[in-house]
Amino acid sequence: MPKPVVLVAEELSPAGVALLEEDFEVRSTDGADRSLLLPALADVDALIVRSATRVDAEALAAAPKLKVVARAGVGLDNVDVDAATKAGVLVVNAPTSNIVSAAEQAINLLLASARNTAPAHQALIKGEWKRSKYTGVELYDKTVGIVGLGRIGVLVAQRLSAFGTRLIAFDPFVQPARAAQIGVEVVGLEELLERSDFITVHLPKNKDTIGLIGEDALRRVKPSVRIINAARGGIVDEDALYRALKEGRVAGAGIDVFAKEPCTDSPLFEFESVVVAPHLGASTHEAQEKAGTQVARSVKLALSGEFVPDAVNVQGGAVAEDVKPGLPLAEKLGRIFTAVAGGIASRIDVEVRGEIAAHDVKVVELAALKGVFGGVVEEAVTYVNAPLLAKERGVEVNLVTSDDSSDWRNVIAVRGILADGQRVSVSGTLTGPRQHEKLVELNGYGMEIALSEHMAFLSYEDRPGIVGTVGALLGEAGVNIAGMQVSRDAEGGTALITLTVDSAIPGETLEAIAAEIRAESSRQVDLL
Repeated sequence: MPKPVVLVAEELSPAGVALLEEDFEVRSTDGADRSLLLPALADVDALIVRSATRVDAEALAAAPKLKVVARAGVGLDNVDVDAATKAGVLVVNAPTSNIVSAAEQAINLLLASARNTAPAHQALIKGEWKRSKYTGVELYDKTVGIVGLGRIGVLVAQRLSAFGTRLIAFDPFVQPARAAQIGVEVVGLEELLERSDFITVHLPKNKDTIGLIGEDALRRVKPSVRIINAARGGIVDEDALYRALKEGRVAGAGIDVFAKEPCTDSPLFEFESVVVAPHLGASTHEAQEKAGTQVARSVKLALSGEFVPDAVNVQGGAVAEDVKPGLPLAEKLGRIFTAVAGGIASRIDVEVRGEIAAHDVKVVELAALKGVFGGVVEEAVTYVNAPLLAKERGVEVNLVTSDDSSDWRNVIAVRGILADGQRVSVSGTLTGPRQHEKLVELNGYGMEIALSEHMAFLSYEDRPGIVGTVGALLGEAGVNIAGMQVSRDAEGGTALITLTVDSAIPGETLEAIAAEIRAESSRQVDLL
C-alpha cells in the first residue's frame, strides 16, 4: 500500500518533518507560488502551511484527496475554514506553540519603549553619543494595564510582577478572584486607561475589539503612557495613535502588528518614541519547533482517523456517529451563552439529554466550552485548551447526562451561574433527517427557531406594538428579518423576541431598538 502523501508548502521544523516521515511520504513545494502549489496538490492527503500559502476554494478544488490542512502556527487568516469545512477537509493549527514567544515579545517592546532602545541604538551606530536625549523610565512602581487576561496576558503579568509593577487588567471574561491569585486587579476599561503607565494589549481580533484602543480611549490616558500591541493589528487604531503621539497625549508605543500586513510604510514610523517590529511575536526557534511538532502530530491523528484535539472546524475518528452532528450545535450554543451572559460564568453545566446520552458525550462538553471562550480570548480555542481556559478563569464545569428528554429526541443545553448570581441558559436540538439546528430555549423561554448566522435577543415588558416597532426600525436600517419568535412568561409579564436576520444589526440600530421598546436586555450574536 502506498503511503499517504503530506505536502509541506512552507518551511517546517526538522523535528516536525522527522515525525511525518515516520509514516508518510513527505513532499515540499513553494506554497506562495500558485503555479507550483496547485499542481502539487493533485494527489496529496495532507497540506501543511504557515502564513504565506493561501488555502482558498481554488486550492481545495485542486486537491480532491485532501483530508487535512494544518497551519504551523496560531492564526488562520490565510485558510478559508468555511470552504474547507464544506469540502470535508479538517483544519488544524498549533494554538499553544507561540504563547511564550508572544508574551516575551510584548515584554521586549515594553522595555524597549521605556528605555528608548531603538533610537539610542540608531544614534550610536551613526557615531552620536546622546545619553541625556534618550533618558527613559523605570518599570518599578509603575502601573501596567493588561487588556485581555488570557493565557498570553497571564504570562505577561507573571513576568512583569518581577519588575515590581502594579498590575491591573480589563477582561470581562475573567473572574476577579482568579486574577487576584496571580496578583492582578480586574478593573473596567476606562479605569485601566486612566490609571496605567503602560498598556499592553492581548485580545483576539473581532468586531468587538477592532479599534478598541481608539480615539476615545486615547483621550482618557496619561500623557506619559506607552501603548504596546503584540496581539493583532487593528485593535489599536493606528491613525488615532498617530494623532495622540503627535499631540503629546501618548508618550510612546511598541507595535509588532499592523492592521494591514506586510506594513513597510506607516505614519507611526516618524516617531523616535515608537519601536516597531514586523510581526515577530511567534518568530523564535522554540515557537517554530513547537508549531512543527504539534501540527505533525495532528496530521498523524487525522490521517489515521483518530479524534484531533486541535481541529478548528470538523471532527472525526473517536466520536460516535450519533454524537458528531451535535458538536457544531454545542459550540454555537456556547457562543450564544457568552453573548447573552455578557461575561464569564462562575459555573457552567453542559447538559446532554436523550438518546445520544448513551454514548460517550464528553466531547460535547468540550465543544460547548470551545464556543463559550471562542472570540473572547486571544488564543485560538480548541478541544485541548478549552478546559484549561475554564480552569484558568476559575470556572467550574460539569457535564450532566440523562436519557430522559420529554420534548425532543435529543437536547443539548448550556447553563451557567454568573458571578452576581444571575442564571443564564440556552438549549438546542437537531431535527429531521437533515439534522437542522434549532434553538428551543433561552433563559427559560421556550421556542423553536432555526439557528442563523446572525441572531438577536430582546427582552422587554409584554405589551402591544413591540413587534411592529422592531420590524420598522430594522427596515429603516436595511436589515431583513429571516425569522422571529415571541415568547413570554405570562400575559403582560416579561417577553423575549428571538430574531434571525440576513445581516448583522448595526450597533446603533440595536441600541435604538432597545431604547424605543425599553428593553431590559438586548444581545446580538454572530454564528459565522
